[in-house]
Parts: sequence; structure tokens; C-alpha cells
Amino acid sequence: MKFLNLKSTLAIAALFGSMALTSCGGGSGSDKKGDSTATASGDDNSLIGAGSSFDNPLFSKMFYDYNSSNGLKVDYQSVGSGAGIAQLTSRTVDFGASDAPMNGKQDSAVTSPVLHIPITAGAVVLSYNLAGVKDTLKFAPTVLADIFLGKITKWNDPKIAADNKGVALPDQAITIAHRADGSGTTSIFTSYLSKVSEDWNTKVGKGTSVNWPVGLGGKGNDGVSSLIKQTPGAIGYIELAYAIQNNMPYAKIQNKAGVFITPTIASVTAAANITIPADSKVSLTNTDAKDGYPIAGFSWVLIYKEQKYNNRSADRATKLLKLLSWMIHDGQKFSGALYYAPLSPAAVSTGDAILKSATYDGKPILQ
Repeated sequence: MKFLNLKSTLAIAALFGSMALTSCGGGSGSDKKGDSTATASGDDNSLIGAGSSFDNPLFSKMFYDYNSSNGLKVDYQSVGSGAGIAQLTSRTVDFGASDAPMNGKQDSAVTSPVLHIPITAGAVVLSYNLAGVKDTLKFAPTVLADIFLGKITKWNDPKIAADNKGVALPDQAITIAHRADGSGTTSIFTSYLSKVSEDWNTKVGKGTSVNWPVGLGGKGNDGVSSLIKQTPGAIGYIELAYAIQNNMPYAKIQNKAGVFITPTIASVTAAANITIPADSKVSLTNTDAKDGYPIAGFSWVLIYKEQKYNNRSADRATKLLKLLSWMIHDGQKFSGALYYAPLSPAAVSTGDAILKSATYDGKPILQ
């Protein structure tokens, strides 16, 4: 069975986005009474989500299929994990999506507990624009960190050449492309760099947003992809699906076991084969798995544990929970074709338990 390519899925997302916004009063974030939080409490046959661009290709396919079979419209705004968390905090969306768990500062900004439901796992890849290089490049962890620190500035640097013997690397300046918005993809990548490079950990650190030592910023995975494609000599980090759908080269990364690993569904699945804590908040970067890709991570859908807020109806809350349950079960069938790793049985079991803890007026929504 053939699935939609990225352009088609994004077009569908845009179509359904406009439909959902129309049925939600235009998506302006206000109703006729001027309630600034009414966006997520309007038409109960339409839900609004916002966040991770990492998830967008998968969500577009999932929401299209769910609408076809259940009639529920979902407007998903691919605005980045940080913006998604901000919109959930302001209660203008039914759910957020993030490739990084909420941190202490974000937790303190919400007025009630937020649940993290693992929804998929994927790879963050290093894509580059070197017109004369047809070989797949390899990067060791410390070399990659030094590139993004601005310490390695030319493609033919001996440190890059050492892991790419036989490759005619050009005497060309390296241009870094990174995210300009708050991003879970950035969190995964910087978490990895912080684990493999003490220099990076000390000077830059990890998070959804960091002070980049060098480079150009783009908004979303699509913005960074465009920067890479348009800038000779560029290298940047993007989600695997964006690289494949745009026919962009991406590198093999040396993992903790010393093996240069190609990012694939299998290598991400190997990295995700770990014990999942009850709250599902876990990092997959720098995996111990010999065949695991080291720059991988879970992505989560975020919802309030207590769903009775903003004059939301019990029906709206039930539809949201049923959608999320479908996503971690039947919806996983779309993962492979779009280059995401399906959730492990352990992750699904954890997700089920978390969903069953959600309440409406103090009573469980799902039995």
C-alpha cells in the first residue's frame, strides 16, 4: 500500500486545518463573548492541537484517516514543541505535542497536572549540502560536537576526513543550520551533544532552545530543511521523514558501541527498546544498544489530566481520549511508511495506563 508523500500530507493537513478552524469559529482564539480561551471549547466535532513539526507528517496521515472513519476533524498546527506547550499552557488547544517532556519551568506555569502520552519515536538526522560528494558521510560524536561549536569550520578538516577515508571532501566552509524556534527536535539533538561532549555541555547545554555558537536559524523542520537545500556547504539537523521525502542526504553517526549507524526504523526501534517509566518521560539519546541509532527520541502528546476546563463538555473530552487511544494503537500502522518507529508494546502499555488516568470532573474518562 502506498502512502501520501510529504507534500500531499501537508496539503491534507492544511485542508483539514482550514475546515477545523471554520467549524471552531475561525481559530482566532476568541468566541463572540470575547473569551480568549474559547478556541479549544467550541464545536465538539473538531479538536485543535499544536506543537511538534517532527510529528507533522505522521499526524497528517493519522488525522486524515481518523476523520474518514470517525468524522472527527483535527486541526494540527505545526508550530514547534515550545509553541505547542505554550498554547496548551494558555488552554487554547485541546492537546500539545512535544519531542521533549515539559521541564520544571514549564510545569510550574500550568495550573493543573499535564499527562505525557508517548505517541511515536523517530530519528533526528544530520543532513548536508555538498554537491560533489556522493558518499554517505560519517560523523564521530566529538567531531559532530566540534562542528556545531564552530571549532571545525571546513569540510576537508582532518577530523572529518579521518572517518571518511576515500571521500573527496571539498575545501569549503561549513554553514550550520539550526532551529530558530523552541523545538523538541533541538532538545533531542542537544541532549545527545551534551552526553557525548563535555565541551558542548559546559558551553551550550541542552534544551528546546539554546544559544547557538554559530549558524543560521530556520523555523520548524521544514525551515531547517530549506536552509540546508539552499545553502552550499550547509549541515543541519532535521527529522528523518523530512530528509527522505525531500531526497536529502543524511549521515551515519557513530554510537556508544563505536558502530557507525544509519538512521532507520530498525535502528530507532533498537534505541527505544528500554524500560519505560510510569510517566513515560525518558531519553533515548546515546543509546547503549549496539545496533541503535544514537540521536533518537520519543514524541509525546500532552493533555491536561483533568479535562473539565474552559466549559469543555464531557463529549469533547471523550472524543479526545478516544482519538489518542486510537493513535497509540491502530494509528501506529502508518508509522513505518512515514519513517517513524512504531511504539513498543511497553510504550503502548504505558500510554494506555496514562490515558486511563485522565478524568472529567474527577471521574475516569476511559474505562
